[in-house]
Amino acid sequence: QVQLVESGGGLVQAGGSLRLSCAASRHTFSSYAMAWFRQPPGKEREFVAAIASTGGSPYYANSLENRVTISSDSAKNTVFLQLDRLRPENRAVYYCADIAINKEGPRRSQDCDYWGQGTQVTVSS
Repeated sequence: QVQLVESGGGLVQAGGSLRLSCAASRHTFSSYAMAWFRQPPGKEREFVAAIASTGGSPYYANSLENRVTISSDSAKNTVFLQLDRLRPENRAVYYCADIAINKEGPRRSQDCDYWGQGTQVTVSS
């Protein structure tokens, strides 16, 4: 069992930034990848970004236009999501996910094995 705890969400003005953190209860290198998803109000959960434990280029959703950056600190078992130039439509609950084994890449929520409780991001106009 893996426990994931997100933090760093909150209320920010449009154009501002937030840095989300996800603390994992086990070494992140034990998993295939760590990912971030988000769920806007009334919508389905969608992929944001992912980083594989073996390295290589991170994965990003095409729609985010280079406004997010995923990174990790293996010594702290923590994954980060930097959100820049936020827009009101970016309002959502942001979830951290652990993908234990590579099935079909890190972009599908159904392939995630563990989830955090989520952290709310709200952007005012």
